[in-house]
Amino acid sequence: MEPGREPTGTIVFASVGVTSFGFDVFSVAAPQTPESASAAGLAELRHTDGVSVNFNAQFADDGGEEVAFVSERTGSAGLFLCRPGSERAVPLPAVEGSLFHDRPTVRGGRLYFVSAHEKPAAWFRSWAAVYATDLASKGTVRVTPQGVADMSPALSASGQLLAVASYGERPWAFDFHELETEVAVFRAADPARRVVVAARGGWPTWHGEGTVFFHRIADDGWWSVFRVDISPETRQPRGAETRVTPPGVHCFTPAAAGSGCRWIAVATRRKGRGHRHIELFDLETEQFTSVTSLLNPELHHYNPFFSPSGERLGYHRFRGAGAPGDSLIPYLQPVRSPVSSIRMLRVHGSFPSFSPDAKYLALNGDFFKSPGVTILRADGSKRWVLAKQPNLFYTSWSPSESGVVFTSAGPIFETPKATVRVARIEFDTSDLTDDRGDVDVAVKELTRPEAGNDAFPAVSPCGRWVVFRSGRSGHKNLYIVDAARGEETIRRVTEGEWIDTMPSWSPDGKLIAFSSNRHEPANAAVFSIYLMRPDGTGLRRVHVAGPPGSAEADKERINHVCFSPDGEWLLFTANLGGVMAEPISGPNQFQPYGDLYVCRLDGSGVLRLTSNAYENGTPMWGPALGVESLSLGAPAADDSLGEFDEPLWLSCDV
Repeated sequence: MEPGREPTGTIVFASVGVTSFGFDVFSVAAPQTPESASAAGLAELRHTDGVSVNFNAQFADDGGEEVAFVSERTGSAGLFLCRPGSERAVPLPAVEGSLFHDRPTVRGGRLYFVSAHEKPAAWFRSWAAVYATDLASKGTVRVTPQGVADMSPALSASGQLLAVASYGERPWAFDFHELETEVAVFRAADPARRVVVAARGGWPTWHGEGTVFFHRIADDGWWSVFRVDISPETRQPRGAETRVTPPGVHCFTPAAAGSGCRWIAVATRRKGRGHRHIELFDLETEQFTSVTSLLNPELHHYNPFFSPSGERLGYHRFRGAGAPGDSLIPYLQPVRSPVSSIRMLRVHGSFPSFSPDAKYLALNGDFFKSPGVTILRADGSKRWVLAKQPNLFYTSWSPSESGVVFTSAGPIFETPKATVRVARIEFDTSDLTDDRGDVDVAVKELTRPEAGNDAFPAVSPCGRWVVFRSGRSGHKNLYIVDAARGEETIRRVTEGEWIDTMPSWSPDGKLIAFSSNRHEPANAAVFSIYLMRPDGTGLRRVHVAGPPGSAEADKERINHVCFSPDGEWLLFTANLGGVMAEPISGPNQFQPYGDLYVCRLDGSGVLRLTSNAYENGTPMWGPALGVESLSLGAPAADDSLGEFDEPLWLSCDV
């Protein structure tokens, strides 16, 4: 990167559901018989301290108290150790500077975990790999061979053997409902000599030293747990894999205890239930025993784990409204940035945009549960409601008018002919006072209801024009209208049987960036960045993943593009880094491969800004805001209600 040419400013963006998770790690004494399982006998013990989001834990000792877990308290996913009663968790020595850590296990003085800090040799490969840190020397080594992507590591009871869900040396297959991973086993001291024990499967867990359980979708469509017996000496399978859990109930993320234990624990989704729960499955009688549904029937419970003795059963869940710890959701959350000159903030909402003086943000709620348009003070300390009506999405604050915000009025994710209109919201910024919650507005619709799907309005730097996407021709192309009078003055700037969408003006007004699949119109899953002049001339594609004509270039799924304040960089959401963790192990993410990237206008200098298991999107790039201007220590906030969804593609009516 050229000295003095690094990207600068403040990036605000959204992540699907993350601000509502409020996870903590809990455990109960594992019932020894089905008859002993009752709410009265299942006293929950909370292991984590209620700070931020805490998940994917393992017991670190045999006493069933100390846990190693993932937490986002430092602005990215880090590893910590916590004992009940401790005031605060203790950081574990993982990889300094990594934005993503997952699945920690402490055994025999070593910490095994997943990190995503090493960039593969090519795009469209997962960055996830397994590492080990010696807790005495703090030295860290890569366990996964170079060129291989590994997730979901499981360590055998002896600490001698590792099992992983692996892509091997294959690139990401653009899967995310069920990852096309294999289950590989190897000695921790000799990771290069790997044996594939199951061609399809994920989330392995050891039962002693000679049996591995894992999950995958069975041929009848139900997520199920399978087992494979292996030789501890050769790691070769001793016969074919067998299905363990029956059809009719989804079972995933299994956990096994010691070799003498008859139970495995699974997370389940059952017909007629809207929540995920932890159950025990008896390997001898093939019967289920309910656990968490007896305690918290209306909460999701994730990713069970046993203490080494098998006496305690752990999981993570929403800590509960008003529970000790972080029980409020701040409107702005600092997120760790890999680029020192860029400050990153996650909004509790979506589609943020900066006011002309950068003192405020306009934003929507989420797509479905809390629509409308709100105004947020840029330090996160106060929020005002502009419009409460449903079906409002996207915001664009006029650069020339302090009290004008444009939005889309109508359903999102609809066909070209659906009725969606571009709307102009006018208000008086002097009404943005601490004693008010709502602001008086005037709303003017700039496009005609019969025109079709008009959305994603972006205002020119001069404030006179609005470029937007419209389906009025039967295809989604770009048009420009007058920012005050609407369709009294309108012109079409792109035309074709493809999708042009999410436009953005450059700060000098000379360019418009947008996403389009015009290079492959029949495929609505591939989008790339295009630039053009406002009159539609000078059209060119920005090649990010590979040169023109390459296979990599046509795998791009790039959206939400916008310019840096100096006009020299592009910010966007993309699939370039693949998937970091198994999507079935967490709440719904529409695109769990969606991370934020920046590049120069010619596609060079690509930098990855986020690396996690979420869908990050709807970003906006504003000017640098000094730390002193951001009072993020005690911002205004919403109550944390733990309202988030199971994966929307997980059907219980197979």
